[in-house]
Amino acid sequence: MKFQVLSIVGHAPHPVTGELASPADRLAEVVDVGVAAERLGYDGYAVGERHAGPFLSSSPTVVLGALAARTSRIRLLTGVTVVAILDPVRVAEDYATLDQISRGRVELVVGKGAEAGHFDLFGLDEERQWDLQREKYELLRRLWSEEKVDWEGEFRPALKNVTTVPRPYDGPPRVWHGSATSLNSPELAAKHGDPLFTANAIQPRAAYARLIDHYRERFEAYGHDPAHAHVAAGSGGLLIADTHEQAVARYKDLYEAKVRQSFRPHLEGRAGYNTPFRTIEDAIADGPQLIGSPQQIIDKILGFHGVYRHDLQSITVDAFGQSTDEQIETLQRFAEEIAPVVRREAPSMLWE
Repeated sequence: MKFQVLSIVGHAPHPVTGELASPADRLAEVVDVGVAAERLGYDGYAVGERHAGPFLSSSPTVVLGALAARTSRIRLLTGVTVVAILDPVRVAEDYATLDQISRGRVELVVGKGAEAGHFDLFGLDEERQWDLQREKYELLRRLWSEEKVDWEGEFRPALKNVTTVPRPYDGPPRVWHGSATSLNSPELAAKHGDPLFTANAIQPRAAYARLIDHYRERFEAYGHDPAHAHVAAGSGGLLIADTHEQAVARYKDLYEAKVRQSFRPHLEGRAGYNTPFRTIEDAIADGPQLIGSPQQIIDKILGFHGVYRHDLQSITVDAFGQSTDEQIETLQRFAEEIAPVVRREAPSMLWE
């Protein structure tokens, strides 16, 4: 198993104290935690992209560029690049530039995004989101793999003899397809022989297993070698304590206050927006959140692996308003007490 750290750079008041860091301090924290993740041996660091709501991740290339300047080894990913609302030419240029700066450490996770408001913000029809996603991804794919591209589509002006610059550092970066609720992303990933990154953040395990099973079935049906059907899985936040009882006592108010804070009543009933795991006891028992003792977390990740057969596990340490020091302490404890066991029990050849 490989491990990455993900931040979607939330910027809401602390769910219990109400304190709110300045944007500058919050962004500096994200970079500092990324630097610590490299030092602690994590394989990747990912920054999300949000254009609505209490987030500071509207420009992930800028944040990842700052991290690239302070690291030398760790892979730099997105989570996700909202390609459905972006110009593929600009995506090709921006991330190829980042790939050059980082000397080939960039991988994209593309998706339609988890915020319902960004299609209106960019003047796009949300009803066409999957058409936008498919066309724009397939153009991005050509721009990175070909030169002198001629192209015509529905959602942007035609291209004639176009070569985007800079070119990627050492061939097209790997592109994962982020998947949370719909079979459309697994289908697109399978069609092109790309890896799948399931959100595994809010819903019960069976909902994500359905997406992964569809992906693996269709991957082989499209004629790709099933050995190359790589899968990654997210998590809804990481909180570690010595025992189950200490985890409940220490984090119950924090977890449940965060659930109340992030609840979106206008999206009630839409899969993937509000967690059904409202209490910390429910989250520990059945949710994708990694909360509890080290052994509980090991067992949960290996339980995911038994169903998902995933190569990469994403963890998030800033989901509940922990300080920079607390986040780094959590990362260190995970790296020392949890990751070695999971790596041994669920080995992966990804990135080797």
